[in-house]
Amino acid sequence: MRGPGTPAGRRREAVARILRSRTIGTQEELLEALRAAGFAATQATLSRDLARLGARRVSRPGGGTVYELADGAGGADGFATLRGLLSAISWNASLVVIRTHPGSAPAIARAIDLAALPEVLGTIAGDDTVFVAPAGELRPRRLAARVAELLGTPAALEGAAARPH
Repeated sequence: MRGPGTPAGRRREAVARILRSRTIGTQEELLEALRAAGFAATQATLSRDLARLGARRVSRPGGGTVYELADGAGGADGFATLRGLLSAISWNASLVVIRTHPGSAPAIARAIDLAALPEVLGTIAGDDTVFVAPAGELRPRRLAARVAELLGTPAALEGAAARPH
């Protein structure tokens, strides 16, 4: 098994340090930074390292994408990075709908899932829309308020007559 003391483990630690310390938009940029830190890797190896670290590409509000680590995505700091990706939260009689910037819905859904809210039965993410199903008898309006509070965007709430997308 490959642990932190192995060459692969040290390389993954370097990848994590790089992703936490600067904005990286492509695997090529990450390979260059990794080489500058004294590590050799192929694109295929880097892809496996990114997968093992739980890294993902997320859309930035101003456009473009960057790599980020999934660790902490469910915590308060993780939600702070997601706030700018949210467009609106609305609900109807059966579920909550979260509108996001294009490409951001999976990150929002994952953060909600990682938060393990007892009020949430589950999420389904598309490209720019997340469906959140309430658990038990919880009313979608209450769940929408809870999700908005979690994401730090209570002003984003809209009623069942939400504007068309």
